[in-house]
Amino acid sequence: MLRFMPVGDSQTIGSAGEHTWRYRMWQHLRTTYGRPFAVVGPRETLHDKATDAPTSYEYAEPDFPRAHLAGWGEGWLHMAPLVGDAVRAHRADVLLVALGLIDLGFYTNARQTTDNVRLFVAEARAANPRVRMVVLPVIPNSRALEDPDFAVEVSAFNELLAKAVADLDEPRSPLLLASPPPGYDINHDTYDGTHPNASGEHKIAEAFAEAMHQGWGLGGEYERD
Repeated sequence: MLRFMPVGDSQTIGSAGEHTWRYRMWQHLRTTYGRPFAVVGPRETLHDKATDAPTSYEYAEPDFPRAHLAGWGEGWLHMAPLVGDAVRAHRADVLLVALGLIDLGFYTNARQTTDNVRLFVAEARAANPRVRMVVLPVIPNSRALEDPDFAVEVSAFNELLAKAVADLDEPRSPLLLASPPPGYDINHDTYDGTHPNASGEHKIAEAFAEAMHQGWGLGGEYERD
């Protein structure tokens, strides 16, 4: 049985009242994978904006496996020290990783962020030498439109990320770089220029699903409900 662990920042943990792309991915795997699977991780809450804390269970649809390793305001810098214990404790086989926006926005430049990507991969593999990873590049967001310097860092990081994934890929622990969600439009796929609405959730889940389907033959083509 494959155990999938979503890893990410605010776009992955989501906030009170949302479905999250994690829910959309679970729906997709349930209908296309055809084998037993689990969604695992050390956390399961949403972010509560009222208290600015990850304490909410108010999912739009709570009846699904809600486990994850994601946090509002957390990036590669924060997750690299945590991923090994999480993979080990929850026996994760496949990591679905969407990180980088927070790092570039507040903590590290493109090259430093890529160093943390490499550390993350090393820590995950130390916990499970056969772990698989699908990595999503930083996707369109309002800050990249409004801040040219930030846009340059995002572009540089996405290029370095692609090179790191290619360098670190190996047969027993494969890495896939997901393509940015096709047609992702911050005016239609987010509610604030950064965080996905229902349409954006589907597009992020689709990006991961298509990468696994095309790269590993895992699951099927993504179809919206």
